[in-house]
Amino acid sequence: MLRVPGVGALVLMSLLGFAGYALLLPTAPLWAAHGGADEGGAGLVNAVLMLATVAFQTAVPGALRRLGWRTTLVAGVLLLGLPSPALALTDQLGWILVASAVRGAGFAVVTVCGATAIAELVDSSRRGRAIGVYGLAVAAPQVLLTPSAAWFAEEVDFRVVLVAGALPALAVPFAAALGRLLDGTVAGGAAEALGVPRSGRARTLLALALPSVVLLAVTTPGGALLTFAPQLGHGAAVAMVGLLGLTVAAALSRWLVGGLADRYGPSRFVPPLLVLCAAGLGLCGWSLTGSGPGPVGLVAGMTIVGVSYGSLQNLTLVTAFAAVPDRDRSIASAVWNIGFDAGTGLGSLVVGFVAAGTSFTVGLLTTAALCLAVAPAALVGGRRHAPPHA
Repeated sequence: MLRVPGVGALVLMSLLGFAGYALLLPTAPLWAAHGGADEGGAGLVNAVLMLATVAFQTAVPGALRRLGWRTTLVAGVLLLGLPSPALALTDQLGWILVASAVRGAGFAVVTVCGATAIAELVDSSRRGRAIGVYGLAVAAPQVLLTPSAAWFAEEVDFRVVLVAGALPALAVPFAAALGRLLDGTVAGGAAEALGVPRSGRARTLLALALPSVVLLAVTTPGGALLTFAPQLGHGAAVAMVGLLGLTVAAALSRWLVGGLADRYGPSRFVPPLLVLCAAGLGLCGWSLTGSGPGPVGLVAGMTIVGVSYGSLQNLTLVTAFAAVPDRDRSIASAVWNIGFDAGTGLGSLVVGFVAAGTSFTVGLLTTAALCLAVAPAALVGGRRHAPPHA
């Protein structure tokens, strides 16, 4: 896959872009808590990041059509990276929320363009594997950086991590190279297709509804664990190990499930993965109670959640691209990314406020119930739309 023109630049851009995202995902809320914010206020940090991301994701297809790939991609990595060092100026919540909103605009560009680019660069017969490679590039920074970022911030220095969050800005050369290639190949009718389609809009959005709901169901608990792992009461070291388990499991499963999706179709794997996610969340919630298995249970539960979290990212994106005509790829990418980031923000916001009023156990069990509620719909929808060979 790395020999396919453009894929190498996309991978390097994604590695640097998501490095900044991964460093600040657990650290920025913890920085707000350091400044005196409660669980609800800390949860607002990633909720605002994702709200801004979702809001700007709807505008990315139009930006690609009007500005072109190169300009849009370069602007995206700069918006994502440059505000990060500004967070080091103060730990006051209002300032952190403003910087998070600006970063969200850049993250919107990086996420939508990345997923759309992989569909443009690789033919449909190898798309599951291509998405797996892209997913590995997205997940690798989270494996390496998210588990250690909060620990390093607390034990060494918050400001070092916050300044390192500017890494996406270093991706400008790769974003420009990828943009030049796509500006030269995605032309004419394809470029026009990057806008919202004039006809069949409702049909396109309806076809994307089920994979988006499934993705929302699994990214809600994923976002909650990524945000609040350092605040679950078992200490920074346990949080680091738990996040390592979650992110490693997510990265490997997102990569490996691509071949299975190409061979058997994605739909048969979705319902059991949702149930598995609920089981992992139940174990996490139990581990936070006095009668639970403690730190070992939390790490095991987070790792189980990671398997579903990574696998369903790949499977829902494959399903989204298969559900729409090629001309609507950027729409599928935007809708998929909206589901992903809305779930991440929702998990941060809802679990934060539930925990502030009750406990983190209740918050995590609430997200487990969401997974179980969506599983029957995924089972029925998967059977209805399963390809003949599956």
